[in-house]
Amino acid sequence: MPSSTLNIAVVCSSNMNRSMEAHAFLRPSKIHMELVELIHCCSKKGFRVKSYGTGDKVKLPGTAIDRPNVYDFNCTYEEIYQDLFIKDASFYTQNGLLHMLDRNRRIKTRPERFQAAKEKFDIVVTCEERVYDQVVEFFESRTPEDSASVHVINIDIQDNHEEATIGAFLICELVTMMCKSEDLDNEIDELLHNYEAKCNRALLHCVLFY
Repeated sequence: MPSSTLNIAVVCSSNMNRSMEAHAFLRPSKIHMELVELIHCCSKKGFRVKSYGTGDKVKLPGTAIDRPNVYDFNCTYEEIYQDLFIKDASFYTQNGLLHMLDRNRRIKTRPERFQAAKEKFDIVVTCEERVYDQVVEFFESRTPEDSASVHVINIDIQDNHEEATIGAFLICELVTMMCKSEDLDNEIDELLHNYEAKCNRALLHCVLFY
């Protein structure tokens, strides 16, 4: 099955780190193209992918544990970048947040909330169980319109830069396998079972409806 036939969403809490790293790998930018080609994970055309968060607010670490930086989802990556730069450019450069935001603003304008998405997806990949539960709760709270199905899959990824990079590889490989399936609905249980054994990470999976 060609990658272009499936719409894919990658979802974390704030649409900042894990979902955006996977977004960059699944839909290669110039920054990631050489790495993507090296691991033969994604085609040069990339996937039809979007990324989202499920939280009420966008939250980023601050200079103290009890002082996070909190933003609305309608705030742009550029605005967040400039705010952190003004607050403490040295600190936020050292902890990687400015680099992350620079990457993000090259991909799209602002973080987006999954619950507000208008597009329908064939595959939704979440990056932690809490986010998976929020996606499931969202679908269960609404009345399906046309019974279009969506596979929701969770793979736990710690919310740090190193794990986000590893997670992007894992998600990319998983989505590639799913896109190659000739009959995804019937083959997905076996596919996920085999992938769990290969990557040594437990997956959650359910089928929901739009």
